[in-house]
Amino acid sequence: MAPFASLAARRVAHGVAMYLLMCLAYSIVFNGVADGALRARIDEEVALALRQANGLGPSDYANLRTALTEAKMRQYRLDESLPSRVLWRTVDVATFHFGRSQSVVSASGDREVLSIVLEALPNTLALFGTEAVLVMFLGGLVGVRAASRRNGPLDRAASVLPMVFNGLPTWWVGMIALMVFSYVLPLFPSGGVHANPAPHGWAGVLDYLHHMALPLLTLVALNLWNPAWLIRNLVGDTWHSDFVRFARAKGLPESRIAFHVIAAIRPALATMVLLGLLQSLSGNILVEGIFGWPGLGGLYFSAVQQSDVPVLMGVLSLQTALNLAGLVVLDLAYDWLDPRIRLGGST
Repeated sequence: MAPFASLAARRVAHGVAMYLLMCLAYSIVFNGVADGALRARIDEEVALALRQANGLGPSDYANLRTALTEAKMRQYRLDESLPSRVLWRTVDVATFHFGRSQSVVSASGDREVLSIVLEALPNTLALFGTEAVLVMFLGGLVGVRAASRRNGPLDRAASVLPMVFNGLPTWWVGMIALMVFSYVLPLFPSGGVHANPAPHGWAGVLDYLHHMALPLLTLVALNLWNPAWLIRNLVGDTWHSDFVRFARAKGLPESRIAFHVIAAIRPALATMVLLGLLQSLSGNILVEGIFGWPGLGGLYFSAVQQSDVPVLMGVLSLQTALNLAGLVVLDLAYDWLDPRIRLGGST
């Protein structure tokens, strides 16, 4: 247990170090734009304060303006050197202190960046996280079934359909699905996450799921076949191994044999599942735009359009932290999933 604890501490330390380096890189890249945005914000705040100062002469007005500007420059550390500003910005980003947005606001009108990002994150996890789980589960079933019956109809479909669906643009399929199932056959809403006005209680949950159904089904239909093809190839050789022949000779049912076959590729499956879930954290700008789904992808696009640097930094740093945490967990999970693997070099 002690070697594993030592290994876990090293992996966590490496993840934290990589996270800090990424935050430093974001701060360097966005430093010029962020400084310009802060200077514009200072001008607005000073102008607002001066409008509230009545009865001042020209000299007093100019002195007050200079004093307020210098105080704001010190407050936002713009009077410090470039390395110092980059360092302070790195600390703020790494600790999720993003401040207020420049133009993007949350649904409730809040301009705190962390609140804006955390408002979009559950929608991204709900849609793309559910899609990742369904794709891996259904893809695993199809892949194992196809591998158990080589050269059968399902096996041929699992070989051809990935090429077909990879060649279809996601935005085009989404628009076709929206046109058919929201307008020609009005089975699903055309966008958003709730009806207007939004229902409450269980009715609100069902309404949310109803709005999520069409983009979810579209994504699953498009992305199902790649994991199915990969699992089919991973499982293919295992189906013809000696322990499978021995299990069949003992009279074990095919479902029990399939369970043991899947257990033999647990590390590869864990990698696919976790990487799929981590990828879902990024959202999808095109899908969210087509279906009007307010997730992280759409938030990032809005921040880019409006040059809202604090929101950009918030989205990037949160996604980086979650991805690195997931990779550390996956790295440590290998030792439990496959006893033949001993991380750290020992066997």
